[in-house]
This record gives sequence, C-alpha cells and structure tokens, in this order.
Amino acid sequence: FSCEWAAAHFSFHHPHSDLAYALEAAQGGARAILAAVQAHIITYLLFTRETEATHLERLCRVGRWEQGQALATALAETLWAAGGGGRAVVCLITAPVTTMPREGYRANSFTERIRLFEFSEKAAAQGFISDHINSFKGKGSHGVILFLYSLLFSRTLER
Repeated sequence: FSCEWAAAHFSFHHPHSDLAYALEAAQGGARAILAAVQAHIITYLLFTRETEATHLERLCRVGRWEQGQALATALAETLWAAGGGGRAVVCLITAPVTTMPREGYRANSFTERIRLFEFSEKAAAQGFISDHINSFKGKGSHGVILFLYSLLFSRTLER
C-alpha cells in the first residue's frame, strides 16, 4: 500500500459543526472507499437514528459518540452486504508478531498482525465494530486498509 493508503483512516469533521456528519478525505485511492461508507453514514443519520431534529439538524448536530455509532453501523451494514447477508468478517490488528517471513514474502509489520473475527449475526458484528471503533478511526490505525481486508474476507476470495 502507498503512504496515502497507509495513513487513511475514518475521521469525521468536528462534532456539532456544519460538517459533523462528513468524513474527512485526503488525496489518494482510499477516497472511493470513504465515499461509499459516507453514503451509509448519511443514510443512518437521516433515516435510521431516532431523533426529533429536522433532516438538516440531524446531520449538523452530531456529537462524537453519534459519529462513532454512525461509522460502526455503516461499516457493519457494508460488511454484512458483502457477506451475502449471512456473515461478516472484521479484521483488526493484534500485537506485534516475531516470526520470520517465508522466502519470497516481504514482511510489512501490518499484514502479519491481522486477526479475523467472523460473525453470523449483523447485530453482533455491529456491536463488535462499535466496541473497537478506534481501530478504524484512530490516526495511524490503517483503518481504511483494515476495512478493505474485512470486505474481502466477508465477501470471500472465491466470490
């Protein structure tokens, strides 16, 4: 992955601002994934979340916790759809691994640490993502790459 991909994570604009609902997107190839997730975030904030605010207020009056919930819901919905409605796989980074790479493989200290968590219920996947949302939001988390891997494993490599 390029430097732009490695740095890409899910980051919202400031809470309770006019763009509180929007993900920040830097230059690079990860923007397409951010745009797809953004569509699910807006759908959740406008039509799923329970609030008495008008449509525009629903988007602008989003706090940090609601941003995390919207992101967790968007990621879970997308992974569930990729898995055909029967499964979702979430990839997270574990502690550093001290194994030697096989011949012909170049270690990158990222891929070797990925751990897969498989779910057969969408609510369980969403709860797990919500509990580990900083793994996708945090600076240096490689959150977009983790989500891309999660999509691939949810969809399965055969499909």
